[in-house]
Amino acid sequence: MKAKTTEKTAKAGPKTTNLGTGAGMKNFEERLERLEHLGETIRQSGIPLDEALKAFEEGIKIAKALEKDLEKIESRIEILMNDAGAPRDEDPELELFDRED
Repeated sequence: MKAKTTEKTAKAGPKTTNLGTGAGMKNFEERLERLEHLGETIRQSGIPLDEALKAFEEGIKIAKALEKDLEKIESRIEILMNDAGAPRDEDPELELFDRED
């Protein structure tokens, strides 16, 4: 049973992201690539239902973690843009972070 836990942990990857370093962003990029791969896997016509479901579940977990990381990044950018160095008469432009809900 311990082997399954280790295997599952290895697939999901680390749950924390250090947004202050390049390593954190690399981890973000790796997880984004994994999510894209899972999407491609699910779209295959010959994939068994149980494999598709497992890929979907993993994809949802990764997507939620990526969304949390993006929210943290957006908050940091807003803080930096609203810092003392930014002109007070201009609003920061954050179109990049507008959500398409």
